[in-house]
Amino acid sequence: MSSNPVAETVASLIPRAKEELTELVAFKSVADFEQFPRSESEGAARWVADALRAEGFEDVAFLDTPDGTQSVYGFLPGPEGAKTVLLYAHYDVQPPLDESAWRTPPFELTERDGRWYGRGSADCKGGVIMHLLALRALKANGGVPVHVKVIAEGSEEMGTGGLERYAEAHPELLRADTIVVGDAGNFRVGLPTVTTTLRGMTMLRVQVDTLEGNLHSGQFGGAAPDALAALIRVLDSLRAEDGSTTVDGLEQGAAWDGLQYDEEQFRKDAKVLDGVELIGSGTVADRIWSRPAVTVLGIDCPPVVGATPSVQASARALVSLRVPPGVDAAGATKLLQAHLEAHTPWGGRVRVEQVGQGQAFSADTTSPAYAAMARAMAVAYPGQEMQYAGQGGSIPLCNTLAALYPRAEILLIGLSEPEAQIHAVNESVSPEELERLSVAEALFLREYAAS
Repeated sequence: MSSNPVAETVASLIPRAKEELTELVAFKSVADFEQFPRSESEGAARWVADALRAEGFEDVAFLDTPDGTQSVYGFLPGPEGAKTVLLYAHYDVQPPLDESAWRTPPFELTERDGRWYGRGSADCKGGVIMHLLALRALKANGGVPVHVKVIAEGSEEMGTGGLERYAEAHPELLRADTIVVGDAGNFRVGLPTVTTTLRGMTMLRVQVDTLEGNLHSGQFGGAAPDALAALIRVLDSLRAEDGSTTVDGLEQGAAWDGLQYDEEQFRKDAKVLDGVELIGSGTVADRIWSRPAVTVLGIDCPPVVGATPSVQASARALVSLRVPPGVDAAGATKLLQAHLEAHTPWGGRVRVEQVGQGQAFSADTTSPAYAAMARAMAVAYPGQEMQYAGQGGSIPLCNTLAALYPRAEILLIGLSEPEAQIHAVNESVSPEELERLSVAEALFLREYAAS
């Protein structure tokens, strides 16, 4: 990184940033209060609020959102007449999954092989720290040249839409000229990237019932309809032979015409086992950024250990469907529900319940904010040109903000590059990426203020 005062300031703040991220990661802030104590999320929210107050933010508030969680808001006034920029991150995290598979405890930030490991280190507690670093660097070098609003969401990972509904009910609160969403990531470490599209999503619970109760498989098996077998057939109907998603009536999306994803690099990033094929058709970028993708997230059925010789009377699954830009998530939900009902065999009784939903997003890359970010990233990443990429994941808030503030410019950056392994065990963040992206965000705010 070329020497400049902002970069030098951020570099000097990295040890403090590590201490703060250690404190924030220690909160088990999973917004599923059947699994994790609400007090853990409330503690993380208080940490964020205290950090904003310490930086001079005004009107710091806990927003009680309709899904029963809290988002943290704060406002930092800039020069009179300045533009307003909203900085977004979320402090809630995914569950750690199998804690025994983590090499170090998931809620203890641990340095290893040049990376910092811990749940939420990249997604997205690291994004909270990134915003703080950028603002501190500007304050130490002439001041923050824009009005800044910060919103830290408390339930993004659950997809329950609390902040979206709160924003719709209070439309002036998050109004801004530009919105920087710190919940994406570079295409790879060291390659500055802005995410320009996000797939939407829907989640459904599907339950199949065939019997009044379980039956002895020796006495009744072969004629009694097995609910688990029926569910397996329903789920299998969602994929073609090559693994492509097949939901009756659902558009397959368009080809991706931006940055491409080398297949061998993807296999390495995804840690695909030797000899195992990738699924789907088209380029990798097509498959993960611009086409629908169904995933069975979980199945309720007897575990192998302790299983009895029984024909199962009931079984259920949680199914996720990612939908590409241009496809309406609500329409996709109806198609998925109809597909599940139509493909349930043997007259089994099927019940479908919607759990979550979010629309896809596509940004306007011709805006002045994108030009300002390109200039900022060229300084933060010497010799590299800013790239545009898609992301297969969903951030439903983006569409809500785009609908509420159609003139606002929305940019997605962040720390979730492939090596971060977000949502998986052994999630980590690159401290070098944290440093460079903090510099980029600080310089962006300065460039954008002057544009």
